[in-house]
Amino acid sequence: MFEPSATPRLFAQAPGADFPAALVNGLIARTRHLPPEALARVELYVNTRRMQRRIMALFDSGPPLLLPRIRLITDLGHDAAFADLPAAVSPLRRRLELSQLVSRLIDAEPDIAPRAATYDLADSLARLMDEMRGEGVEPAALAALDIADQSGHWQRSLRFIRLVERYFGKDSDELPDVEARQRRVIERLEARWDAAPPSHPVIVAGSTGSRGATALFMRAVARLPQGALILPGFDFDLPAAVWDGFDDPRAGEDHPQYRFARLLRALRASPGDVKLWDSDARAPNPARGRLVSLALRPAPVTDQWQHEGRRFRGVAEATARMSLIEAPSPRAEAVAVAIRLRKAVEDGQSAALITPDRSLTRQVTAALDRWGIEPDDSAGHPLPQTAPGRFLRHVAGLFGSRLTSDALLALLKHPLTNTGTGARGDHLRWTRDLELELLRGGPPFPSAADLRRWAPGRNGDAGRLVWAEWVAGLVCGHEETGPRTLAEHLAAHRRIAEALAAGPGATGSGELWERNAGREALGVVDALAHEAAHGGTMTASDYADLFASVLNTAEVRDPVTPHPGVMIWGTLEARVQGADLVILAGLNDGIWPELPAPDPWMNRAMRHAAGMLLPERRIGLSAHDFQQAVGAREVVLSRAIRDAENETVASRWLNRLVNLLGGMSPQGAEALGAMRARGQHWLALAELVNRRIGGPLPPAPRPSPRPPVAARPKRLSVTRITRLIRDPYAIYAEAVLGLRPLDPLHQTPDAPLRGTILHHTLDRFITEAPDESPDTARLHLLSIADEVLEAEAPWPAARHLWRAKLERVADWFIAGEAVRRAAGRNLANERKGGLHLPELEFTLSAEADRIDLLNDGSLAIYDYKTGTLPTGVEQEHYDKQLLLEAVIAEAGGFHDLDSAPVSQVGYIGLGSTPRLVPVQVKQSLVRDTRDGLAALIGRYRERDQGYTARRAPKKGQDSDYDHLSRHGEWDETQYPEPGEVG
Repeated sequence: MFEPSATPRLFAQAPGADFPAALVNGLIARTRHLPPEALARVELYVNTRRMQRRIMALFDSGPPLLLPRIRLITDLGHDAAFADLPAAVSPLRRRLELSQLVSRLIDAEPDIAPRAATYDLADSLARLMDEMRGEGVEPAALAALDIADQSGHWQRSLRFIRLVERYFGKDSDELPDVEARQRRVIERLEARWDAAPPSHPVIVAGSTGSRGATALFMRAVARLPQGALILPGFDFDLPAAVWDGFDDPRAGEDHPQYRFARLLRALRASPGDVKLWDSDARAPNPARGRLVSLALRPAPVTDQWQHEGRRFRGVAEATARMSLIEAPSPRAEAVAVAIRLRKAVEDGQSAALITPDRSLTRQVTAALDRWGIEPDDSAGHPLPQTAPGRFLRHVAGLFGSRLTSDALLALLKHPLTNTGTGARGDHLRWTRDLELELLRGGPPFPSAADLRRWAPGRNGDAGRLVWAEWVAGLVCGHEETGPRTLAEHLAAHRRIAEALAAGPGATGSGELWERNAGREALGVVDALAHEAAHGGTMTASDYADLFASVLNTAEVRDPVTPHPGVMIWGTLEARVQGADLVILAGLNDGIWPELPAPDPWMNRAMRHAAGMLLPERRIGLSAHDFQQAVGAREVVLSRAIRDAENETVASRWLNRLVNLLGGMSPQGAEALGAMRARGQHWLALAELVNRRIGGPLPPAPRPSPRPPVAARPKRLSVTRITRLIRDPYAIYAEAVLGLRPLDPLHQTPDAPLRGTILHHTLDRFITEAPDESPDTARLHLLSIADEVLEAEAPWPAARHLWRAKLERVADWFIAGEAVRRAAGRNLANERKGGLHLPELEFTLSAEADRIDLLNDGSLAIYDYKTGTLPTGVEQEHYDKQLLLEAVIAEAGGFHDLDSAPVSQVGYIGLGSTPRLVPVQVKQSLVRDTRDGLAALIGRYRERDQGYTARRAPKKGQDSDYDHLSRHGEWDETQYPEPGEVG
């Protein structure tokens, strides 16, 4: 097939060419004059299974031929000749082993790293090991680095790096990992070929040699008598001076052609030795290839733009089928891209969206659903985001922590729960009933006892009793899970997950392991069980972290047949496919290219000295992917100018291309303007699609509903009178519409609960400790607080914080209590009362925190406050709670209390600055307050009086009904718009 050659046979295809098609065409052309079996003798190595499948499909679509032996580089070790080498351990096992080593190191040296970082450090060490294997770097080379100026950090890093020494060296007793075995296979194969080279053609195609082991194999193949390399996306337009400048990796590793320069250097070849593999499969647009090559020149030589840019010919041809979308937001970008893909479907074009931004691909997929187009997404969906993945993560979260209401309902509402009994409907009905119970003041941490108390309900449903017992037995009681082996954690996890999926009394696992996602999840669980012996002992929290990270390694393809002409590719898939239209989206720095991840072990200089890959390697690989993709027949470049937070920075490659076109010549600037105009066309269509039919809706007016008088409330509490004054609409929503806010499902220790606990504490203290000394009273008060907090605040941190706050004000309160007891005696606490206004058919209700009988026979009414106390002006005009309670007291409206004059009301503030805000009450003030109440209620007994939203809201205070009144579309400066209701 190949003529004898004293130099390595190097072939390539230019960026933009359909590499698999060119490869097949070249093989057929070179063997056309040979016997039919000549093609079958060719041994072809490719680097991905997707490339292998595409090549086989291309052969199948052509005339009948004998196929070459198409193999993966990663399958080298499967030959019988390497059967004596020990099998490679799985990456999961190696990771578990490393996590145990890291854990023991942290146990021995707690200051070296936080325990929560155990698995992250193990992952990072595993990646470092893979890289060291690939590049042929031994741990001794790292230990010998001269790092005198960074010794502190480096010595800490070396403690971790020394953990992996046991896996290196010929005398290591550890089984090799995948990368180590691959290198051993290649080294043995290289030695065997040196002694007896194969006589048949051996070709490596489609690899850039970016990994050390792969580059070693490519060099071995290139030296064979019938060996050849076929490089993808080789830039034939790059000048020799630029190739010569790649000697320093720190200056050129982020360039798309740097990998080839390093390979050529290792083979002692020059760029001129690389020949075109298939002359009939040239790039669709050679002028664009030259333009992009010029734009991507390394930074030190971009001064060449000054003279080469002016002499460039064919800029109009290079950009004729290019569009540039510069969208104002990611949403606008996604819709514009979706519209362009839809147009491609309409025109019968095959179209591919290429981007590493998975958030953008999800938005584009959602936008395409508008027209019933489902793209073929090569990446699939991450397993943790599928139904089985979420279900398994929810179950793993049960162990080692108290069960919360939201965690319980997340499990019970999951579509996989109780799918093996046929009683899913009853399950959802009972789950809804339980949710309402939890939303109406239910416990924040439901226990098995809570579920059993709730289950009988009002009608004693026997089925609900059985169901609640099933839930309690499976979900509750896992908070005290101590350290267990990985196998024990996994067995308990799987048992509970399968039982929850099956349902009460059912066997099996319901629908948990069904369909693509379920089968993939079962494979992950089985793999973890197979390697569990190497996981050691861990806490429940560590197990949950480990399980979640293992799930993250798997993805699931959508089983629904997608549209054959609309594809979403990652950059790897784009290397082996071809499409009429290619859209390169998400072209912002930090997305494409992705910024290098921080290296916890070595900086750039240390990596260079040790012979390791520099962080720019990934940027260079992304640049190579960009250079290949942008050479397609028709290209759309797309980015969003802003994201959710601030302005974005254009991708460095797009920025270079735009700057080159804008400054090279008038023709270049005109071509750039045309690209932007074509992109603006799709943005304009996106704006039309997003715009509502008939134009935008006008904002809602400030509401002031006027319901029938008969429907208006006939009973309000004193606190609701304050709300009626400040926000009448809230009273309308609550008392007329019957809408009351539910408690949050995820309950937190908030201010209202703290106030309730304080009231209960002080009520008991005032009743139990009438004549104690200050020191004894203090101890008594705090003892009561401890009991109340333990019973009513199930959050340990909140209990300690609230107790500390009470302790700070305890002396002040006890001293004030002595003064109040000298002035009178406590008469009642938490006492309910009411006042009926017969002329208005209205009842005022109240629950006074504290009522004291003073020595002169009058009453004093107090209210405990932990927050901001109302000012005098607020009490005079808005906050009339205590004055209204005085009205009730003087009318004898409090239960079991005779009427008596009220001489004093006051707020006892127990916040960060404790103080008493007393108000001396005169009879005229009580009378005026009663008259004012009658006038207020009387006004709302008239049909023309509306319940205005946020009439006089307290600054910074939100209402539970702001969403209902559509606050935000209007503000308090607008006049209310009355509206008849009912």
